[in-house]
Amino acid sequence: MSNNLQGKRILITGADGFIGSHLTEMLYTQGAKVRALAIYNSQNTWGWLETSPKEIIQDIEVVNGDVRDSFFCQKITQNIDIVFNLASLIAIPYSYTAPQSYVDTNINGALNMAQASLQNNVERLVQISTSEVYGTALYVPIDEKHPLQPQSPYSASKIGADAMAMSYYNAFNLPVTLARPFNTFGERQSARAVIPTIISQIASGKTMIDLGDTSPTRDFNYVLDTCKGLISLLNTEKTIGEVVNISSNYEISIGNLFEKIKTIMQKPEVQINQDAQRLRPKGSEVMRLWGDNTKIKNLTGFAPSYTLDEGLERTIKWFLNPENLKQYKTNIYNV
Repeated sequence: MSNNLQGKRILITGADGFIGSHLTEMLYTQGAKVRALAIYNSQNTWGWLETSPKEIIQDIEVVNGDVRDSFFCQKITQNIDIVFNLASLIAIPYSYTAPQSYVDTNINGALNMAQASLQNNVERLVQISTSEVYGTALYVPIDEKHPLQPQSPYSASKIGADAMAMSYYNAFNLPVTLARPFNTFGERQSARAVIPTIISQIASGKTMIDLGDTSPTRDFNYVLDTCKGLISLLNTEKTIGEVVNISSNYEISIGNLFEKIKTIMQKPEVQINQDAQRLRPKGSEVMRLWGDNTKIKNLTGFAPSYTLDEGLERTIKWFLNPENLKQYKTNIYNV
């Protein structure tokens, strides 16, 4: 795999985020020449890339900007072989109050990156989707032919982004692959996600953990597996024009996940408080996600390397570092 990427010029949008920062590091270690896009801000901060090893940061090109600007997208895709478009607004609760911003970033951003990739003759555009587009499972495991159900403005915007990117494959023969990860977790993840929510509250000393509905099930994937899955899509042209799940083919309820985490953290006294503000509207909650990973195995040979327990142990170890934990406001519900 590393030989395929040696010297390849790769642009990662959303490189300052959770998955993007891990993907940046992994691609760098495999010999790629990485251009990493962080969202423009007046402090010129690079998000989670600030915590990357110095030898990596010194050797990649970090740029600040915004995929909502088509002129900027044209510029950053020049002299690029491969684009991973991870730039996205992803918090579901915030999409209830600011849906227009999700259209602007997720759909228009996907359009801008597809158009820029086409005009600059990019070899491959990997558009990052989400399992949320499937909505509550109509059958399990969920394969790539499962109907799409917009149960939140966020999922609607990602359905739109997927369709926009794939339209460029169909209309203009742009080499697009739609990567559809199920629930990724790991070091650096935002506290609006359930695993960091549980771990950070327990690590901060709380014995009563605020959560929403604990009955939904999810298919969790450790972040390094998600990144390996994304990179595996480049190994074959058979993934061009395809939608490909990245999943573990395993589901667990949030309630059972909580029990597993508190056992690993050796905190048997910790209990759940159902926080009303964390509950999604009834028709918006996705009750069941369990992803079929047969397609990615058949096309690329990829299979997850980490079990859920192994991923949780690594994630918990990271959160127990006081320098990491202090970046989380465990007493505030962050949408």
